[in-house]
Amino acid sequence: VQLQASGGGLVQPGGSLTLSCAVSGFMQHDYTVAWFRRAPGKDREGISSISVSDGTTAYANSVKGRFTISRDNSNNMVYLQMNNMEPEDTARYYCAADPISFPLIDPGAYVAYWGRGTQVTVSS
Repeated sequence: VQLQASGGGLVQPGGSLTLSCAVSGFMQHDYTVAWFRRAPGKDREGISSISVSDGTTAYANSVKGRFTISRDNSNNMVYLQMNNMEPEDTARYYCAADPISFPLIDPGAYVAYWGRGTQVTVSS
C-alpha cells in the first residue's frame, strides 16, 4: 500500500487550501483514510478520516466546521478541503490508511500505512 500526499503550500490566514492523497495497493474496497498533522514541538494530531466504502467521516474538534474530507473512489483519491485557515494549522500533513479501524484519528490508534506528508504554512 502506498499513499502520496500533495497540495501543501503557503496560505494566508483566512485562506483555503486543498490537500490530495493518492492511494494505491489496497486489494479490498473497505478501508479508512485519515489525515494527520504534526506541528513543531507538538504531538501528532489526527484531524479527519473517511471510510472509502460508505463515506462516513470523522473530524477533530480543532478543524470541525472548517475542514472537509472527501473521496473519489474511481481515482483512488482522498481530499482535505481546508477553509478559514489559522496560523495554528501550520504543520506537516500526512495521509494514512488502515484496512480495519475507524475513525483512526483517536489518540494512540494504530495506523497501518503512512504517506510522507506535505507541508502547510499559514502566515501573512
